Parts: sequence; C-alpha cells; structure tokens
Amino acid sequence: MSPAAGPRAAGSLAELPLVAVVGPTGSGKSELALELAERFDGEIINADSMQFYRGMDIGTAKLMPGQRRGISHHLMDFLSVREDTTVAAFQQEARAAMADIRSRGKLPLLVGGSGLYNRAAIDVLEFPGTDAQLRAALEAELDSHGLPALLARLRTVDPVSADRIGDGKRAVRALEVHELTGRPFSSFMPNRSYVQPTVQIGLNGDRAELHGRLAARVHAMVERGLLEEVAALIPEGLRAGRTARKALGYAQFLRVVDGESSVAEASEQTIVATRQFARRQLTWFRADPRVQWLDWAQPELHCAAAKLVLAARGGHG
Repeated sequence: MSPAAGPRAAGSLAELPLVAVVGPTGSGKSELALELAERFDGEIINADSMQFYRGMDIGTAKLMPGQRRGISHHLMDFLSVREDTTVAAFQQEARAAMADIRSRGKLPLLVGGSGLYNRAAIDVLEFPGTDAQLRAALEAELDSHGLPALLARLRTVDPVSADRIGDGKRAVRALEVHELTGRPFSSFMPNRSYVQPTVQIGLNGDRAELHGRLAARVHAMVERGLLEEVAALIPEGLRAGRTARKALGYAQFLRVVDGESSVAEASEQTIVATRQFARRQLTWFRADPRVQWLDWAQPELHCAAAKLVLAARGGHG
C-alpha cells in the first residue's frame, strides 16, 4: 500500500514508532518533519537545543508559528537567554511530551540536530546527579584557564570523553560526573537501546551542496535582521547566558555589536563555524547504525520517509 493512502489506511497510529528526524543543520529536517506530521497526524518535539530560547529565531532558523501549518510544536521558546538547561531535564520533558501526544491519539516526531539531546530522548540513558557548587568551581576554572587545561585534566581520568569533547560545557560536566561518582563520564553512555519503538530518519546529501546551502542560509539570516536580533537580546541577558551567547551566529554578531568585527567578517566566521558544526553532527549520527539515511535531494523524499515509518510499525524499527 502506498504511503500516500494515509496513516489510518495503514493501521492504527498506536502501532507506529516514535519518529526521530536527524542530520546536519541545513539538511531540511524541519520541512520533512512537517510533511510527516501532516501525513501521520503528528506533533513535533523540538530537539534543537538553541531553539529552546525565546527570541533566538532568525539565527536558529526556527519555524515561526505561521510556518508550522497548524501543527503543534513542543519544547520551543521555554527558556530566556539568561537560562540554561540540562540534557537530563530535557529527557524528562521530551518523554512527558511524547506520552502526552500519544495519549491524544497522535504521533510524536522528535526533530533536531543536537545529538546528545536526541539520544537522551530515545535511548535508555542514565544521567548522574549534579552539584551546583562543584559545577561553579569547574566553570570558574574553565573561564580562568580555558578549555585545553580542562581537557588535559579530563584526559587523566577519562581519556575516552576527553577525545570526544570539544566544548567547555561538556568538559565541565564530564569532570563534575567523575568527581561526584568516581566513574568516567563515558561509562554512562550505554549500548544503544531504544526506550520505545523508534525509527530514526537521517537526512544527508552532497557536501558541496550542503556548504552552499549553509552559506546562503547565513546570508539570508543577515538580510532578515540577525544583527538586530542579537542587539535586541542583549538587554534580555544574552551576554549573561552561558549557552545562548555562544550559539552559532550570536557569538559572531555580538562582536559586531561591540565594534570588534564587521558584518561581512561575522558572516564569514558564522559560515565556517556552521560548516564545522554540520560536520560534527554528521560524525555523531553516522556513528549510530540504526539511523536510516535518505538523500534530501531524492524525488518524493517525504514518501520515502513515510515508507520507513510504515515499515517500522508494530515495534520493528
């Protein structure tokens, strides 16, 4: 039966797996998710950690309400730029949203390229506790000595995590976990096991085309007012937010506001950083053999994706 026949013709929505649409930034995840949500009477759960923030719209390519085709989106715009969250907190919120969507007879679709957040939502994954005082001390150490010093320290107790981590937030977390539990942070990453039947659909394509897409998207963001958006968020506390101020585009255009860079320089820096980020995303998702990859340029992409969902119904994803 063709997927175009619709979800009810293929059986109950309750038989369909959780759908996770993953892949690098700029690959078309949001558009495909909308198509699948329309086809399978679904609602979307955001797994892009930068789209958690209110007001960070242009620079995160967030779909505005008028672009969402009337489809409910969850876990967007629930943090101020001053605030932060944890992967463990996201896990609880995402799973609560999944249960709520299922309880109303609809299909949950998890969409985003933040790899660890995606995995926290779909996999059996344990999160150790936190200690605010210890974390504050480690963050102060990061600020005063820099990431290389923290990674060197981490390498003595958890070389696996030290080799994987490339940002200060995760380095602080890895050291915090080790000091609290005596176990390396890497030991909390178990074998891949879904917490409920799931199908992961990955989008990928020609690398040169992706680079072109990313450059065009950054230029379009600038034309739409990225600099003005960044400036407007400063009174809201953007500089005080440990995560928000480091987001792609926002970090670069804060320097324009401060007179340390030109718009052209910030645009090019954002393009380069976004390409590097996309490469890291691909590395993360390619390491998961369960992801079923589709070329974003293939004809009838949404039909091919729908077939993957239908093939996995009944828990066989």
